[in-house]
Amino acid sequence: MVYSVIFGSLFRRRRLLRRRRKKSLASEQAFTAHKELARKLVIERLEHYNRIYGFTYHRIAIRNQSTRWGSCSKKGNLNFNYRIALLPLDVADYIIVHELCHLGEFNHSSRFWSLVSKTLPDYQLLRQRLRVESKKLHSI
Repeated sequence: MVYSVIFGSLFRRRRLLRRRRKKSLASEQAFTAHKELARKLVIERLEHYNRIYGFTYHRIAIRNQSTRWGSCSKKGNLNFNYRIALLPLDVADYIIVHELCHLGEFNHSSRFWSLVSKTLPDYQLLRQRLRVESKKLHSI
């Protein structure tokens, strides 16, 4: 019992320390410089692809995330990393379509990938290219 209380306390402290990591000044400056460019790109491409899918989404947020390119909430909010503006357009389109398709299938089932392939039949190649680009850009 005492061990679990101590262990739990240490675990909570470590978790809080991980959350409090500050972004570097260079990262914050890059975020500020590219945020609106990323927002414009995402909105433009979302509108383009959503003409095909017809999904309903709510808020679009551009964030300075260290590991994620995008996310989709159950409420229909879409979040994107500002670094999406620094990617080649076809790779950025893959991220946008990927998150947009989560509005139709909130998982990575075969139905989800079928939705993605509706507009991006070469999505597997784009996924591989994203991995290569990630290594370059996440060091910013």
